[in-house]
Amino acid sequence: MDNAISSKIVLRTNQRMERCASEVTSLAKAQINREYIIKEVKTNDEELKNFLFTLGCYEGEIVTVLSVLSETYAISVKDARYSIDKDLAEAIIV
Repeated sequence: MDNAISSKIVLRTNQRMERCASEVTSLAKAQINREYIIKEVKTNDEELKNFLFTLGCYEGEIVTVLSVLSETYAISVKDARYSIDKDLAEAIIV
């Protein structure tokens, strides 16, 4: 890979990480169409943690809230779209 190309990739990754850096809050309070980094999944329910893990919601992953309708959150994780309820959104700390 060309050094100029790899430098651009590193720069874009760093810029993306800076945009994602934010105060700690739940996904339920996140802004629409803004990227966040998942800090943790805060729940004592192992089944819920495992379910979110299968969706790709785990520490370090980037998540975006696409829309909120009533108490249903459309999110994007790992280039996939999911619909989760408010309880799940509150368990995801960004």
